[in-house]
Amino acid sequence: MNDILKGLNPQQQKAVTAPDGPVLVLAGPGSGKTRVLTHRVSWLVLERDVPPWRIMAVTFTNKAAREMRERLERQLGVSRAAELTLGTFHATCARILRRDGDLIGVPPNYVIFDADDQVALVRQVLKDLNIDEKRYPPAAVHAVISRAKNELIGPESFQPASYFEEVARRVYEQYQQRLRANNGLDFDDLLMETVRLFREAPSVLARYQERYHHILVDEFQDTNMAQYVLLKGLAARHRNLFVVADEDQSIYRWRGADYRNISRLREDFPDLATYLLEQNYRSTQTILDVAQAIIRHNPNRTPKKLFTDRGHGPKIVIHEAYDPEEEAQYVVDTIARLTLTGEARPGDCAVMYRTNAQSRALEEAFIRAGLPYRLVGATRFYARREIKDLLAFLRVVHTPADSASLLRILNVPPRGIGAQTAQLLEDVARTRGVPVWQVIEEIAENRDHPPLLSGRARTAVTAFHRMVSGWIALAPARPADLLNRIIADTGYEAYIRDGTDEGEDRWENIQELRVVATQYADATLTDFLADVALVSDVDNLTDGVNAPTLLTLHSAKGLEFPVVFIVGLEEGLLPHFRSLDDPEALAEERRLMYVGVTRAKERLFLTHAFRRARRGDYEPNVPSRFLADIPETLTEGKRRKKSSARSSWEPTAQAEHTMAQADSPRYRIGEWVEHPTFGPGIVTAVRPLGDEEEVTVVFERVGLKHILGSYLKKK
Repeated sequence: MNDILKGLNPQQQKAVTAPDGPVLVLAGPGSGKTRVLTHRVSWLVLERDVPPWRIMAVTFTNKAAREMRERLERQLGVSRAAELTLGTFHATCARILRRDGDLIGVPPNYVIFDADDQVALVRQVLKDLNIDEKRYPPAAVHAVISRAKNELIGPESFQPASYFEEVARRVYEQYQQRLRANNGLDFDDLLMETVRLFREAPSVLARYQERYHHILVDEFQDTNMAQYVLLKGLAARHRNLFVVADEDQSIYRWRGADYRNISRLREDFPDLATYLLEQNYRSTQTILDVAQAIIRHNPNRTPKKLFTDRGHGPKIVIHEAYDPEEEAQYVVDTIARLTLTGEARPGDCAVMYRTNAQSRALEEAFIRAGLPYRLVGATRFYARREIKDLLAFLRVVHTPADSASLLRILNVPPRGIGAQTAQLLEDVARTRGVPVWQVIEEIAENRDHPPLLSGRARTAVTAFHRMVSGWIALAPARPADLLNRIIADTGYEAYIRDGTDEGEDRWENIQELRVVATQYADATLTDFLADVALVSDVDNLTDGVNAPTLLTLHSAKGLEFPVVFIVGLEEGLLPHFRSLDDPEALAEERRLMYVGVTRAKERLFLTHAFRRARRGDYEPNVPSRFLADIPETLTEGKRRKKSSARSSWEPTAQAEHTMAQADSPRYRIGEWVEHPTFGPGIVTAVRPLGDEEEVTVVFERVGLKHILGSYLKKK
């Protein structure tokens, strides 16, 4: 017992050793929640003699699942850890459906449609329904469908609240039919179909209820309605539901997460035992005090007093730049200075922002400085063309009825099956309600009467059928061996290595896919395809690269860095303008800021720009309201006076009056000035701007810039 509890603080020990029954652990950031979760599992196995196969632990990312398994292998041993049911919600449901889904019509060899495949299928449905995808973007339509599935609403029960949603309802109907025709499920189906299985086959639910005496959940605040219903059903018999959560870190409302599930948990389990984890092991006290000053304004939360033994640390820095370019340059210069003085390594630093578009100025600044950086959330590895092609080949081998994948690679590399032939095959299959592969089989075996194809097209389709059939016969082979065979048989290497640098880059990506496949030497093709379909951007974050990381605040969840920059702290950006009229959305923006702040271990820099381009024109900004929540005793750096902030992005009439009454300008046209980043330049125009001046300068090195006067000095 002492070994299991060794190193845990008193509150962690109480949570780990909690008696049977429903348990809620409210864990502040950096408070060791994963440690508590894994030690709880070890406690159940080693002290309570619970067989490992009676325990289910679910997480939200593959990365978190891997880390948990590695810890439990050290604590329990590899063999006992292997008996646990441990993985993401989606992966766990995927296994349940492969075993029992046939009871509700889900075949064991179903294929998982990844995010790109889902949007592509919506696009195809829009096209077939003659709906303009410019007015009804496929991604937006799919988001409506996804939200409905998260709420366990099928197409037959969907009640549209607008004409857009009426269009989405029609697409939803066809989308589901096409998924089924391709033996396909999307991510949301994995959850929704498992709920349907449990509802329509009570004996199956009873079997899983009896098997799992203890269910443990990480990041419970990020569960959606479907996940909550699943957990509630599975835990209904033994009622041993142990969840770790933090309402203050619920930032995925846009994809169905509902922190109110914590309230539902309290209502559905009146005897719920609650434990608070408030000791932080990550950040300095100053950073924690800043975080608490920001989050305390949110309603409907459990107050926590975060504390640490790491000392107060340096004050946080608030910096106002003139524009995004200068903001980015400040970030690069500060990282360079911290590196030069030995205060941090480049890889210790992370730059976080609200929207992906903000990375542009940052990337350019790093490139100009000749410094490497890592970008999270750019084109994902598994979304690259060549990777999608090879995975489509593997998916066809796994599930020939997957018509979407088959049509993708039917003529890749080119093999004489033109677009007209492909369209004919697809039309015949849709008319008859069968997979495209069945039509191809009939052609190859001369069972199509009257003949659908003749001449070269028939020869090419027959050769394709023979090649794929050969791979299907090899399907029990290791995924890496099958992948190598496909590359060789198709001539894909010659196809992709076209003599260009891009071709070589693509070939290197294929080599990386081979490396991934070799890690599945003892696994099946099913396991390999399921895992790569469920992988996320953050899961792909490469460790060990000594370069700053650029990422959105949403991507930063679960990560930590010694030095953090949060840029773009302006009204309309963070909080985002879409949240300003929605109290729930605004509360989530505050939680997003809280998550960003609590990623920092030692140093925190918060920046905002005086002006930023919106709709093509530069406009002055109001600093984020979150900055005003931070006590000045915790900060250093020049903070804009409250009197100069405006309630909109446009100068007010009063401000215009102030400009007219301003004193004579500090700078004169033709005067030489110096800027700390852009160097020397000559003034070409001066415009009063509130209690400041906007100075137009032609710099010797970078050309024309509009600069706030306080950032210049006379030569």
